[in-house]
Amino acid sequence: MSSTELPSVPATNVLPKVAPVRVAEGERLRQVELPGITLTMRSRPPAREGLPPALYVHGLGGSSQNWSALMQELEGVVDGEAVDLPGFGDSPPPDDGDYSVTGHARAVIRHLDAAGRGPVHLFGNSLGGAVSTRVAALRPDLVRTLTLVSPALPEILVQRSAVPTALMAVPGVTGLFARYSRGWTAEQRVGGVTALCYGDPGRVTAEGFRNAVEEMERRLQLPYFWDAMTRSARGIVNAYTLGGQQNLWRQAERVLAPTLLVYGCRDQLVGYRMSRKAARSFRDSRLLTLPDAGHVAMMEYPDTVARAFVELLGATGELPDRAAAGAAAGGWGRAAAADGEAVADGRTRTRIVDATAATAATAAVNGRGGESAARGADASEGAGAPGGRERVAGEGGTVSESAGS
Repeated sequence: MSSTELPSVPATNVLPKVAPVRVAEGERLRQVELPGITLTMRSRPPAREGLPPALYVHGLGGSSQNWSALMQELEGVVDGEAVDLPGFGDSPPPDDGDYSVTGHARAVIRHLDAAGRGPVHLFGNSLGGAVSTRVAALRPDLVRTLTLVSPALPEILVQRSAVPTALMAVPGVTGLFARYSRGWTAEQRVGGVTALCYGDPGRVTAEGFRNAVEEMERRLQLPYFWDAMTRSARGIVNAYTLGGQQNLWRQAERVLAPTLLVYGCRDQLVGYRMSRKAARSFRDSRLLTLPDAGHVAMMEYPDTVARAFVELLGATGELPDRAAAGAAAGGWGRAAAADGEAVADGRTRTRIVDATAATAATAAVNGRGGESAARGADASEGAGAPGGRERVAGEGGTVSESAGS
C-alpha cells in the first residue's frame, strides 16, 4: 500500500453475517486475537504428542483450506496448523489495511511469537511462499525448515497467463473486472480459477468442486473480498520491485533453514524456469519438480509433496524418531531416514535434487514422448548433477534416474 493511500476496510464489528467456512472431518478452527489483527487457524489433532510444529501459509485468493490435504498426509509427522491470512478465509481484514508481503509476514511472526510454537516447519504457496521467505530471512529463530510450493518470487519475464493476475494491482482494474463479471456464477468463477491453478483440472473431484463453489459464494458476500485481493496483488507487485535488503531474492540468499522447493511444470502463474534460480538462491535447498502439476502442487499431488517433505526431514536430521515417523507417514520416511534417497510405497516414487551439490538442475519429463519439461533451458544452466546423476521426475510424480555425463 502506498503511503498516500488510506485503508478502506470496514470495521470488524459491522461485517455482514455470511455462511460459516467449511471444516473438514477431523479439522478444527480457532481464532487468535493479536494487536491489529484476528487470525483464524485451521488444524488437525496430531497422530501423537510431541511432534514438531508446522505452519502452512496460503497464496493469493486462497485460504487455510488449500492445505487440508497435505495436513492430513503429514498428521503423523508434524503438529500442523494453517493460517487464514488477514482478509482471507475466515480472518477479517487487518486494522491498518496493510496487505503487503511485509504486512502478511508481520502477521505470521506475531502469531508465532505469541503462540510460542517456534521454530516451526514453515510451508508457503505462491504469495504465502513470498511471505514465508521473508519470515525465514528476518526471523531464522522461528523456522526449522522451509517448504515452498510455487513461491511468488520476482520474475522479470512473467508468463502471459499470469498478466491478468498482475493487472489486479493496477488501480481501478479490479473494479472494472468486478463489474464485468457481475453476472458470472460461482461455478463459472471456480471453473476459471481451477483451469488457471491446476495442471490438470480433471483432478478436482466433484465434491471438491462443490466445496469450492460454496466457498466462492461465501467470499463474494464479504464487502472486503475484492479489496483484499487487490491490495495483496499490489503487495506482490511492490515486493517484486524492491531492491537492497528488502529484495526477495536477496532475502532468499539469507535463509538458513533447509529448504524444499516444489515447482509444477504446468504452472501458469509462476514460471517453472524460476526453479533453477530459486535452487541456486536458497543456500541449503532441494528441488522437486512435478511435470503434471500446476500452481498448487500440495492440492494436486499431496502424497508426493508429503513424501518429499519427509525425505527432507530425514536428510537434515529432523526426524528424531525415524521409525515412528516413517510408519506414521505410510513408510515414506524409511529411505529418507537412511540416506535421503528415493522412497517407494508401491505406487509412485519421488526424487529430490540436492541443489547444493547439483546446482539446481532437474530435467522433468512430461511423459509424452520424453519431451523435456525444462523447455528452453540451455546447457549453461546445467541439465543435471555435474559429474553425478540426473534426477528425472515423470508423469504423476514417478521417477527415473540416469547417469550424468
